[in-house]
Amino acid sequence: MKTMSDQDELIALLQKCDVSYERFDHKAVFTCAESEEIDEHIPGAHTKQLLMRDKKKRHYVMAIVMHDKTVDIRALSDQLDTGRFSFASADDLMKFLHIEPGSVTPFGLMFDTDHTIRLIIDEDAWAISKFRFHPLVNTATLVIDREGFEKFLQETGHEFEVVKIPQKEGTLSS
Repeated sequence: MKTMSDQDELIALLQKCDVSYERFDHKAVFTCAESEEIDEHIPGAHTKQLLMRDKKKRHYVMAIVMHDKTVDIRALSDQLDTGRFSFASADDLMKFLHIEPGSVTPFGLMFDTDHTIRLIIDEDAWAISKFRFHPLVNTATLVIDREGFEKFLQETGHEFEVVKIPQKEGTLSS
């Protein structure tokens, strides 16, 4: 018996939730700078997703921010009242989200059935009506509207918070 791939499971879940999306296939991208070369024609908020954890691995947070924002991770951990954050490991990415580094996406939350990951969305990103997220691989981008994203999160049982995520001083965001 053939099992569904993670991407097939994602598409099935989006269909179950009646979430429309637009798919754009492209070469593999591992950084926001690389993605700028391929997505000029892709609509929606150009965001990046950061998965962070505290030292004791008690708190995991996924932050969705605009691609050009340099997050002040120390200030964010203070704001969220957790221990100091560092980026999650490749093992954490696979364990919780079924993804490889370079493919961080909130769509991976469908595999976080214990709801270990807290989702926060920067207010600047939330203000844009459509989002661009990888469909669990970095060789494609799905464009989904805010309402569809909320349906997806509701189906996975993940709540989210829209917050002002602190920017590192001395960096500019366009």
